Formats: sequence, structure tokens, C-alpha cells
Amino acid sequence: MLCGIMMRTFGSGSVCARLLSQRAKSATCRAAHHSGSFDVAIIGGGIVGLASARELILRHPNLSFALLEKEKELALHQTGHNSGVIHTGIYYTPGSLKAQLCVRGATLAYEYCQKKGVPYNRCGKLIVAVDREEIPRLKALYERGQKNNVRDLRLIDAKAIREKEPYCRGIMALDSPYTGIVDWREVALAYGKDFQEAGGTVMTDYEASDMSVAAESQADSTNGQKYPIIIRSSQGKEVRCAFVLACGGLYSDRLSEMSGCSSEPRIVPFRGDYLVLKPEKNYLVRGNIYPVPNPRFPFLGVHFTPRMDGSVWLGPNAVLAFKREGYKLFDFDAQDFVNALSFSGLQRLVMKNVVYGVGEIYRGVFPGAQVKILQKFIPELSPSDVIRGPSGVRAQALDAEGNLVDDFVFDGGKGELGSRVLHVRNAPSPAASSSLAIAEMIADELEKRFQL
Repeated sequence: MLCGIMMRTFGSGSVCARLLSQRAKSATCRAAHHSGSFDVAIIGGGIVGLASARELILRHPNLSFALLEKEKELALHQTGHNSGVIHTGIYYTPGSLKAQLCVRGATLAYEYCQKKGVPYNRCGKLIVAVDREEIPRLKALYERGQKNNVRDLRLIDAKAIREKEPYCRGIMALDSPYTGIVDWREVALAYGKDFQEAGGTVMTDYEASDMSVAAESQADSTNGQKYPIIIRSSQGKEVRCAFVLACGGLYSDRLSEMSGCSSEPRIVPFRGDYLVLKPEKNYLVRGNIYPVPNPRFPFLGVHFTPRMDGSVWLGPNAVLAFKREGYKLFDFDAQDFVNALSFSGLQRLVMKNVVYGVGEIYRGVFPGAQVKILQKFIPELSPSDVIRGPSGVRAQALDAEGNLVDDFVFDGGKGELGSRVLHVRNAPSPAASSSLAIAEMIADELEKRFQL
């Protein structure tokens, strides 16, 4: 049973998400075959693109905006496969964009959900040390959270851990009661509804395949001068605009190259596979239970995540996906596979983490190996208590040296085309938690760059 429930009583998140999805689909189908001219086109209908579109149109109701999404519905990929945690900014380097945007974003997210009636649960999180060598890292994490102004953090002992999580074992933990859970796709669809109600145009089934400057913009053409950028879809449609905001997620590097901007940082897809507790075992977990991060490894490690539908996810692992939207073990795309393996950054990352990588693959194939790690926190857990669950694909940005690009990256380019585009190049977790704060920053940057 989840603790600290602050859910609205009118229904479950999954039902609301379906209703909002139906509304969004109905509203967008009218625009699906529309082509026109807009002051700003936003590419990408994930949570960052939707939040940014909403913020921009609310600030500039006299401008015209279009949001272009390649799928038939909004928020189907990273947003729709999100673990659902409302992060509070504990982990991130003080002063970094991640830290600043996550702390503000969590506050804005709670306020937005409360105002819009989106169900959420402020169930809290424990980051648990299970042996003494982890305690210095845990205390350093507490100090980092304090510097980031994360709300209500405290260090607790083994007795207090048991009071909050009766089945969890640990010698010390960092307690973050402000951490919560929500259905981020439902939140994203609400952003999209706000955007449309404010007059924004959403075009689904519009995969941006080419971006160029209109030929007449070089001549004395009023329309060409006002809307010089042409975004063509893979189905031959065209949208003209003055400026572009690209929020392409897993395809952000390709959109950048398409506009003549830098190909780096490169996006490499990593799949995370979850296990799910059997419903009769959900009593084992009340809130989020996380490990103390190990700096030797590139990813956080497996954890326990309660969901708004009452289920509990365990994981994920992190393995290279052979397709940018490859949610299944055998999903494969030749172009994605070759692009990833030929990139020097991935080659260097693999060489630095061979043992870790093999372990992640092994745990993905054999769930019992993952359960063994989880038993460090909840000894009562057994392999028979879990089933295979969903998977998500993370758009991990890498530099040429094999380093994970840790912070958010926003940039543009040069020339007539590049100077009219702002790219969201790297927006990893906690992008959903930070989405409203990211949208504010993006709107500020667009106003500054493009004099909106």
C-alpha cells in the first residue's frame, strides 16, 4: 500500500491518460493533412516538446505555432515508457542545469498536477546504503542535495528505514519525502491540450525528413522572407516557418545534422528492461527504494518504483539497443546499429565498462540475477515473486571520448538555416520532472535568439 497518497479521487491515471489521448487524437486528426506557415514550428511531441510549445504559446498568443510529431499519437516513446518518478534534484552537480531545472521543475510539476487534477502520489524515496563503504558516498549525496536546495532531505538510521519501509534492510538511508510518482504521459497530454486550446496546431503522423531554406527567401519575396524555413515530411508534406525548435529525443542528433548543425553529441540508445512484482507481493514496497550510486559505473543501478496503477517496477538494467525505438530484445534496425557501433564514443565507453556491460546483459537474460541484487534491499524477495515487465529506451548522449554527456545541451548553428533553429540536444532523466522548468528556459532562449 502506497504511503502519503495525494491522489485526486475521480479516477485512475491510466483511464485519464486514455481519455486525454482520445481527445488529442481527435483534435490532431483534423490537422493531420494540413500544411501552412507558422512563426515557430516545434519538432517532437514528447514531454519536452509539448511543455515548450505550451509555454511559448501562453507567452506569445499572437504568434502562430505548430507542433510536428512523427507518430499518430503524442508522447509515445521516452515519455510513454517513463518510470513515472517525480525527481527532486538530489544527484546532480550543484550549479548544473540538471540541478537547477529539476528542483524548480518538481515544484512546478506538483503545482500543475494539482491545478489540472492529474493524479499523483508523493510517496517519497529512500536511497539506501546496505554496507558501510557506501556511507561516505551517501553523506556526500546528502550534502549535494542540500546545496541544490532539495526539500526536506534527511539522513535516517536502520530503525527509521524499517519504519518507512518495513521490508527494506539498510544501515543508513537518505530520505526524500518530496519525491513522488505520476503518469508522465498523462501530464504530457495535458500540456498538449493546453497548447491546442490556446490556438496551437498539432500535426501527427508528420515525420520531419528534410529541413531547408526556401529558394524564394533569397529573392524579394514577402512570404519567403517571413517564413524562409521549409520542413518536409517523409510523406511529402511541407510546413513553412520562421523559426524551429527541435525536441527530437532519440533523433535529436539526426535533426541537428539535417539542419547543418553539429553531429555531436551523438545519441546512442540504451534499453532498460524492468521486472514487475506480482500483485500479491506489492506490499513489500511502499515508496521508491534506490541504491547509493557507484561512481565506477555509468548508470544508476536497479531500484524499486511504485506506479500510479498500483504495480511496482524493479530495475532497469541498461543494455545497448539495436534500434533507436527498440523496446524488445530482438528489435533491430541496420542503420541505427551501424551508426552506434561505428561511433568512437560508444567504442570507448564499451572498452571502459566491459565487465559492467556483460553483467547488464546477463541480468537482462536471467531475471534471477537481477533479483539477487534487489534482495540486498528486500531479502524477502524471491525470483518467483516477479515477472518480466516493460522496457524503455533512453536517448543517451555521448561525446567522441566515450563520456556520457551528463547535463542538458541546447544549441543552434550558423547560416540562414542553422541560425533559425534551436536544438534540444540532450534531455535525459530528469527531463520529465524538469519539463516545465526546461520549457521556461527554452522560451527565454528563443525570445533572446529570435527576438520573438
